[in-house]
Amino acid sequence: MTARAAPPRLRPPAHELDRRAVGWWRARWSLLTAAPVTVIGVLAALLVPARPWLLLCAAVTAGLGVCCAALLPRWWFRTHRWEVTEDAVYVRTGLFVQEWRIAPMSRIQTVDTVRGPLEQLFGLATLTVTTASAKGAVRIAGLGHEPAAALAERLTRITRDTPGDAT
Repeated sequence: MTARAAPPRLRPPAHELDRRAVGWWRARWSLLTAAPVTVIGVLAALLVPARPWLLLCAAVTAGLGVCCAALLPRWWFRTHRWEVTEDAVYVRTGLFVQEWRIAPMSRIQTVDTVRGPLEQLFGLATLTVTTASAKGAVRIAGLGHEPAAALAERLTRITRDTPGDAT
């Protein structure tokens, strides 16, 4: 009777996102918070009898938004990782529930980069790797613009040279 070797253990992806992603996430939280606080503030100005309660709601919403903008982006930065090898794209995301996504090169259909207005302001881009998976595309948000473009070019080259999966 021979002992079987244990299967190799999956290690965390090696690369962090660009540090500017923290500022980008904070700006997104700030804008997301500003919209309801503004609406509640306008309602408080128009509805005098409800003003104290509406101002309280605006203050609580603003406080929660500031806390989220201050704390969550740093936490996300620590937990989001990515890596591209000759065989696959690996992405790990999540705070409480961590999700690992692995896209084999033979299953990649398209590679896209997207830069929204805030991402452009921060010099960032999101790389989207579309596969045949029912789970959807693998996204790496918060990459520097130049590294994202180089990575898209590299992935395109690797997938072009990788034979398709027959299964």
